[in-house]
Amino acid sequence: MKLIVGLGNPGNQYNFTRHNFGFLALDFYAKVKGWDWDTTPKFNAIYHKEGDTIFIKPQTFYNEVGQAAQAFSHYYKISPADIFVLADDFNLTFGTTRYREKGSAGGNNGLKSLIKELNTENFPRLRLGTANDELRRKIGDTDFVLSKFTDEEKGELPNILRTTSDKIDNFIH
Repeated sequence: MKLIVGLGNPGNQYNFTRHNFGFLALDFYAKVKGWDWDTTPKFNAIYHKEGDTIFIKPQTFYNEVGQAAQAFSHYYKISPADIFVLADDFNLTFGTTRYREKGSAGGNNGLKSLIKELNTENFPRLRLGTANDELRRKIGDTDFVLSKFTDEEKGELPNILRTTSDKIDNFIH
């Protein structure tokens, strides 16, 4: 069994924000695959089960996403090596992705929550680059991660999301 965790914040006001890149990637994946989310939360997450893979969008806020991942992993007996996390990263150039089998949180509060709740750094993650240094300098880190993508960035999203979907498929298979 595998668990795919997209990081983000619940609520429409966070749609298309940098911090919700994980949610956006899973929504794109669901659309491509032709399935819908079960909107009745389970373990504080909206989820979808497809074969032996569970996809979740935690409905806690970003800094507490580990709670939902831990509950699903415990209930379904999923090892950390089989939990694939999609997280935004403002230190990576917009449009780039970086896959790691394990590692530190690197300042990402969602990854910190996962590490704390899973009690390990040994889970795979795909960091989705959101860097826009000019905008980040103007508004600061907190407002930056909660800011919407620019029109130019939105134009690049389909290609990034297709690449991310391929990486999800590679992890599953």
